[in-house]
Amino acid sequence: MTNRYDEAYTRSLQDPEGFWGEAADDIHWHKRWDKVFDDSNAPFYRWFVGGKVNTCFNALDRHVDGGRGEQAALIYDSPVTGNTVKTFTYRELRDQVARFAGALRSLGVGPGDRVVIYMPMVPEAIVAMLATARLGAVHSVVFGGFAAGELAGRIDDAQPRVIVSASCGIEVNRVIAYKPLLDGAIELARHKPDACVILQRPQEKAALVDGRDHDWDAVMATAEPADCVPVAATDPLYILYTSGTTGTPKGVVHDNGGHMVALKWSMRNIYDVEPGDVYWAASDVGWVVGHSYIVYGPLLHGCTTILYEGKPVGTPDASAFWRIISEHGVNVLFTAPTAFRAIKREDPDAKLMGRYDLSHFKMLFLAGERTDPDTLAWAESNLGKPVVDHWWQTETAWAIAANCMGLHPFPIKPGSPTKAVPGWDVHVVDADNNEVESGTIGAIVIKLPLPPGALPTLWNADDRFVESYLAEFPGYYKTADAGCIDGDGYIYVMARTDDIINVAGHRLSTGAIEEVLAAHADVAECAVVGVADGIKGQVPIGFLVLKAGVGRSSEDIVAEVVGMVRERIGPVAAFRQAAVVEGLPKTRSGKILRGTMQKIADAEDHKIPPTIDDPTVLDGIEQALMRLGYAGARP
Repeated sequence: MTNRYDEAYTRSLQDPEGFWGEAADDIHWHKRWDKVFDDSNAPFYRWFVGGKVNTCFNALDRHVDGGRGEQAALIYDSPVTGNTVKTFTYRELRDQVARFAGALRSLGVGPGDRVVIYMPMVPEAIVAMLATARLGAVHSVVFGGFAAGELAGRIDDAQPRVIVSASCGIEVNRVIAYKPLLDGAIELARHKPDACVILQRPQEKAALVDGRDHDWDAVMATAEPADCVPVAATDPLYILYTSGTTGTPKGVVHDNGGHMVALKWSMRNIYDVEPGDVYWAASDVGWVVGHSYIVYGPLLHGCTTILYEGKPVGTPDASAFWRIISEHGVNVLFTAPTAFRAIKREDPDAKLMGRYDLSHFKMLFLAGERTDPDTLAWAESNLGKPVVDHWWQTETAWAIAANCMGLHPFPIKPGSPTKAVPGWDVHVVDADNNEVESGTIGAIVIKLPLPPGALPTLWNADDRFVESYLAEFPGYYKTADAGCIDGDGYIYVMARTDDIINVAGHRLSTGAIEEVLAAHADVAECAVVGVADGIKGQVPIGFLVLKAGVGRSSEDIVAEVVGMVRERIGPVAAFRQAAVVEGLPKTRSGKILRGTMQKIADAEDHKIPPTIDDPTVLDGIEQALMRLGYAGARP
């Protein structure tokens, strides 16, 4: 028997124009499209050609006009500023956005112009994003606190007319001044913006440059509200930069029309939320998750979205997430597995959860890092609600694989984000682009064309788009992830393709070894990297972060995990070494920097990524490697 998922998935591949044309009826069009799908300039495919839309209108004005004006659109919760909580209705948020759009317009911003947004997790960041979209301009959000050199590279590539920033950001109890970083970036950049708008926060006052810098409150006080400007559905909504292998950041583009259609569809069909529900993506607006599911997805669907300026632990403790869910009536939470591993490490028995009423909470979605079965089981057993792993990328803007809870929930298989989402034709191939047998590890690829919402190209870099994503596997988009698909169609994303290691001719997934390590009762989180070996080519080394309060010796725990890998994977894994460390190096979005760890182990030159959350953690990694006999090479 078929189900709603099977029917939707089959139709999405056999009749994509009919499928996505119907989905597009959920969006307000200033002018309906001439053609749902245009393949006349393959591989630069376009969706909803000829259509005219405005993303801000669909996210705000449409709801105000339709009677949702007094519903909460945005709840800002900031424990790092003294437990500040502020709620904006759809009408209030629309009015703020319209006024700031007027301010940007007065500074010369018009359709197609770029606005770089370098902001902390404050409501003004979302206002700036939506205001840019309101004018038909293109925003590029850069994570607040990025180093001046990295910001300068993005300024030169995007060439913004205006930069919007703040005097500072706050990391737990540490104030980070943004303005000196911004000033340094502008000095380094070849391109100079016409103007900067600076939000002055109470924790840090920034010095403004005469003639260039404008105070946020001052421009808002004099601005005339701006109406929405319709743009082509194929026009870019935003550029989001991701690290490139050449050292030059790649400007991933997402358009207006297809992006809205996909995100609006995903809210009901993947996340099973309805207009009026409270949806919380515990991420940052600097990442694609923040774009898709703090800002655009929930607001397009008429939900209440949460903006959280805090951490899963330390603001003030491991109960932070449960407080937010309880106080704001959160129905669905989307966060990274690393957040739950941090909570589990601090409160392994989930005692703090019992303080709060979570009865209205429906389900948890995890993405950003592979969800290990142990973390999945911990969350399921303590929440007593569905926990859904799903998989996607900056380039896709929404899920490639998920348990589509609004269509037809499937049984969960730990370690798998379930099945391909409608629209995504996922395959696994070998190095020669031949499809591999079920259950065999290979490169995960997606048959072209990609569905609406996915990147149509890179900013001003069509050739690099083809080279980076399409050239290696002709006819497919290269995800750069490795894994397999089982006989039931469940996808297993085991590692990045460069995390597949070759041990004496055997291709092994570091993710599979990490699953075993994470199953140890004392291990809170872990990472495995492959390091060079003169005999076997590569051998795996494990790094273990223990749960709070573990009193046993590190030597005993390492011996046990080595034995577990030998038992569950076999001697072929050649897993003999592991080290207990205080923490793992991660990006601010929670991804573990395995590549950097591997370069340290192999004594290769490397650059500390600008996205790293805490560079001092690398000291502990290097010391652990030295204890294991690897010299390391710090820059």
